[in-house]
Amino acid sequence: MFSALRLILLFAALYSISVNAAEPNALNLEKGEGYATITPAQPTQDPNKVEVIEFFWYGCPHCYRLEPYLTEWLKKLPPNVQFIRQPAVFGPRWAPHARAYFTAEALGVIENIHADLFDAIQNKRRPLSSEEELAEFFEEHGVDKDQFRQAYHSFIVDTKMRQAGAMSARYGVSGVPAIMINGKYKTNGTLAKNFPNLIAVMDYLIASESKDSP
Repeated sequence: MFSALRLILLFAALYSISVNAAEPNALNLEKGEGYATITPAQPTQDPNKVEVIEFFWYGCPHCYRLEPYLTEWLKKLPPNVQFIRQPAVFGPRWAPHARAYFTAEALGVIENIHADLFDAIQNKRRPLSSEEELAEFFEEHGVDKDQFRQAYHSFIVDTKMRQAGAMSARYGVSGVPAIMINGKYKTNGTLAKNFPNLIAVMDYLIASESKDSP
């Protein structure tokens, strides 16, 4: 009887935790819960837009789990918001995936490849960690291997790779996924506690920055 009662209480506690974890209104956003200030504030690309940057890595399971939330959020993106995906590079394992993103961007195929890159690495367990593996992946998506290699080693991709490390340092990014809002605020799964909260934090800060924009 005692063991059964303990089991019932355990399930009740777990259910309560799961419900609370999914509740996007669990944070007091007006009191600054769920996000932190970026010091010093960073310049944005377009002062007439509210800039949102997502730092991510294709090898990160948390980034992969955030992706469906961002996909839905992007369907309702306000016209005054500029969303930027920024691959993070914290070590040699991260570099090929970041270079793959910038290559797809340079070739104009990022929208066709982004979700499939996540799926291939996270679900199909394809490492895609070498140039040849990535060339084959891009070929599967209609990109000639020679065209891929030319872009993969291009000046613009090399430049973006150098900038990627500097970007993480500028924003004080120590893990992914991490979201930066208008160069002033940052949030992540730890600060926001869960991904529904994360989206709520983003919307709140975007609304706040929209009031202050020119």
